[in-house]
Amino acid sequence: MSQLETPLFDVLLKHRNRHPIQFHIPGHKKGQGMDPAFREFVGDNVLSIDLINIAPLDDLHSPKGAIKEAQSLAAEAFGADHTFFSVQGTSGAIMTMILSVVGPGDKILVPRNVHKSTMSAIVLSGAIPIFIHPEVDEEYGIAHGISAESVEKALKTYPDAKAMLVINPTYFGFATDLKRIVDIVHAHNIPVIVDEAHGVHIKFHDELPLSAMQAGADMAATSVHKLGGSMTQSSVLNVREGLVTVNRVQSVLSMLTTTSTSYPILASLDCARRQLAVHGYDLIDEAIRLSKDARKRINKIPHLKVAGREKLHSSATYDMDPTKILISVKDLGITGHQAEEWLRHNANIEVELSDLYNILCLITLGDTKKEINLLVNALQRMSQTFESEATQRETIVNVPDIPALAMTPRDAFYASTEVMPIEKSVGYICAEFIMVYPPGIPIFIPGEIITEDNIEYIKMNIEAGLPVQGPEDLSLKTIRVIKERMPII
Repeated sequence: MSQLETPLFDVLLKHRNRHPIQFHIPGHKKGQGMDPAFREFVGDNVLSIDLINIAPLDDLHSPKGAIKEAQSLAAEAFGADHTFFSVQGTSGAIMTMILSVVGPGDKILVPRNVHKSTMSAIVLSGAIPIFIHPEVDEEYGIAHGISAESVEKALKTYPDAKAMLVINPTYFGFATDLKRIVDIVHAHNIPVIVDEAHGVHIKFHDELPLSAMQAGADMAATSVHKLGGSMTQSSVLNVREGLVTVNRVQSVLSMLTTTSTSYPILASLDCARRQLAVHGYDLIDEAIRLSKDARKRINKIPHLKVAGREKLHSSATYDMDPTKILISVKDLGITGHQAEEWLRHNANIEVELSDLYNILCLITLGDTKKEINLLVNALQRMSQTFESEATQRETIVNVPDIPALAMTPRDAFYASTEVMPIEKSVGYICAEFIMVYPPGIPIFIPGEIITEDNIEYIKMNIEAGLPVQGPEDLSLKTIRVIKERMPII
């Protein structure tokens, strides 16, 4: 088959053009049973392919026809041995990866700043997380990736680890020396699985960091919808044979996936793969050109600064994706949250994220010179608006010690708990997540022993104005703990 083909999309169109009389779900029957206002807005084309896994359309849980062909083309495009489509987003793919390689009591090496789907999978699997601190950028107040040196040290300390998870690239576009990490881990004969949520495009342009499959990783959960042109909720799970069992991956993914899979979402994956494979280089090349232009112009705006290749100085910051525009606004005397609000209300611009010091803007296949001009002009006006408040601010980023893990996150999740004043919780086992942004590294996760030092760390960050996420009591006057006073090791 050719990368020009879209077997799944084609079979859906062929089926629609037959105009079959449907006595099956979905109940809206090509939109006829749907609220008229929503039907008119969405349009009959998409509703006509909102179908179910009847025989002509194949079945994501046991693909033998068009879906199998579409996944094979995707594997070829991404350089994988096998590719599985996910309608559960990259979160579902990440959980599949973890549940495919570890079980109860198995140790898995993970960065401390993992996505919540990783911790959800660790809870479900009963595995024991061994955390590695990512490098922290003290200028921008963000977490980067983990270094190859830290991975090597962790493997020496925990030679019985069963798997290694790497985030690459990070949300902010920075990449580790992934090939070196893969080589180090493979020397111990254990698999490397990669959270590649923000790197679907990097395989398709040689100016971008190595993709997980190019670096030799065993599995990668990759968000096609984030930067690759498919519909929200669509992702792929790329697999390399050898250290992982492909049939087990398929079984686990099926366990976690709805049986009512969305054919419009699956078709968008099929077509996004074609666009990336056939036109990806040129489209990404233009996005890179636009991002370089934006970076240069924004860096000329007073009190604003964009992170660039000057940040590449270690195996944790080995390469970068220039289409991620990380803009520090702290010297303008405002927070990233304030900048996000100002851009929303004064320029009708929505950014990807904001924190205490920065905003993040993404330049993608869908952008043109027009959008770049609107962004730069808005940032210039914002700088002028807050000129009188501009001041050089210090970035406050400290990384707390990782507490001892007294019980697995799974055991902590199912244990009896109680709420108590945080001042009296020292020595108890935490039953919830507590994180401070930036840089978004957990201070406590379920199963860890609460320490006086880390409580003081939380208070210090609250006083500095940093937002706390995770706990039930956002005022942090109380904390949920395991009822048992002392940890059982």
